[in-house]
Amino acid sequence: MGIKMSLLVKQTQLELREKIIEALGRAVANGELPAEPLPDFNIEKPANSANGDFSANTALAGAKAFKKAPRIIAESIVKNIDLRGTLFERVEIAGPGFLNFFLSRRYYTEILKDVVAKGADYGKSDFGGGKSVVVEFVSANPTGPMHIGNARGGAIGDCLSSVLEYAGYKVHREFYVNDAGNQIEKFASSLEARYLQIFNDGIEMPEGAYMGPDITEHAKAFAAEFGSRYVSAPSEERKKALVDYALPKNIEGLERDLLQYKIKYDRWFKESTLHKDGSVDKFIKKLKDSGVTYEQDGALWFKASEFGNDKDIVLIRSNGLPTYIVPDIAYHYNKLVTRGFDKAVDVLGADHHGYVPRIKAALTALGIDVSRLDCVIMQMVNLVRDGETIKLSKRSGKAITLNTLLEEVPIDAARFFFNLREPDSHFDFDLDLAVRETSQNPVYYVQYAHARICSILKKAQNEGITLRTPTDEELDRLNSPEETELIRHLSALTDEIITAAKSYNPAKITHYVIELATLFHKFYNARRVMVDDEGLMQARLFLCGAVKNTIKNILTMLKISAPESM
Repeated sequence: MGIKMSLLVKQTQLELREKIIEALGRAVANGELPAEPLPDFNIEKPANSANGDFSANTALAGAKAFKKAPRIIAESIVKNIDLRGTLFERVEIAGPGFLNFFLSRRYYTEILKDVVAKGADYGKSDFGGGKSVVVEFVSANPTGPMHIGNARGGAIGDCLSSVLEYAGYKVHREFYVNDAGNQIEKFASSLEARYLQIFNDGIEMPEGAYMGPDITEHAKAFAAEFGSRYVSAPSEERKKALVDYALPKNIEGLERDLLQYKIKYDRWFKESTLHKDGSVDKFIKKLKDSGVTYEQDGALWFKASEFGNDKDIVLIRSNGLPTYIVPDIAYHYNKLVTRGFDKAVDVLGADHHGYVPRIKAALTALGIDVSRLDCVIMQMVNLVRDGETIKLSKRSGKAITLNTLLEEVPIDAARFFFNLREPDSHFDFDLDLAVRETSQNPVYYVQYAHARICSILKKAQNEGITLRTPTDEELDRLNSPEETELIRHLSALTDEIITAAKSYNPAKITHYVIELATLFHKFYNARRVMVDDEGLMQARLFLCGAVKNTIKNILTMLKISAPESM
């Protein structure tokens, strides 16, 4: 444990910064540059490896301070820099004065050894410093089955949680159960009408009722167990009995379906607990005491426009009932204050753009730093078959739910596909591609790369080859363009995970592993592994093992299987 963030990469960057500063010091001492404070400069990895392994904008950043052209400053740095004893072999000047540094073979050897030494921990870091993060996602309405949007939210939320864990955060996964409010009242009225229809003709469904077959099934099951006992009961008693019977079954179904989808929550937090323990009333009182509410037309309003929202919002209606936003704000207060998570992350649907500023306005009014709440707004997903968008299941004629999707598409493919695009982008889920066992299917392509390497290593052992750790000199021979590119990509994993964690974008990891598989196939097609040269063969087998382990680490993080044969 105690794995440091991209230790070798970070050390190399720090060492390079020191060498550049030392070179500037010599240039000043030699009278080539004036003694002026140096503005901060950046060291980064160029997008094109032809421009070096690291690039520094030191000369451009210092042009104003030194009152010289960047190119002249760059030439002075190159003249005075001493790269002896470092992992760099040369530096070149590019464009107006960029400094491009090229690493020696030993750097790539050290990277490869580091990947293998860390094993299952490769990619993990202490970037998050153990800070606690509660990630709330899916939170589907418990009055019915989960739809395709929930399926995407589940994959994004769960994979994002894993990314945050790998980046050094302590993550708590949570499902917020809306078991109170208008939707439960509508659920109750819908169940009541279906139940009464079993015993009486002429009972109509109330306006806006839930019309799904699950409502009818619940009513029939309730009638089979309790008969007509509740037909003559008062409506409120009848509705309570129906909800108490059906809602737990729905929640159990959500939990069962999500477990099948490889999602296990640390807590299923019920909205009703916020009403029962007085949290909602306490929240209202806090806002009143803060002087940020007022009464108008018999309703209680919050001065949300004074805290970043576009307009004020109603908290308590004229009928005395709270609006839906009230328990939601109390829930976020519970997460950030009562339970004291360092950060809360919500994965929300595309219809929640107006919701976020309202929540943040209320938290601000309560004195909470809203930078502790981040919301990932997820766009819609379309299911595509034969190039056409579909809305109904051809098999059942019903809207496609998570269950019906997983009857068609492997779980691995569903989780991977839903993370192929950034959460804030629309996504067309190609049902035909998701089940295709070809290189065009990205999850199959990645899994095949893992299985292919397993086959290579197994074949070597079957041929009596004892796999060993190559010497540094042998690993230094992995210097072809394909090998260098592959190792360079391996070195980027930890930073890529950190970037994905900072941007709340697990798609960066699927993109990374697809590129890793691509680079491996490219290497394998260009360079024979089982060569007569024993030292080179061992080095290439070692490289294969490093790639295999890295693919497995990523797939494990995404809760996707890494088959050893296909």
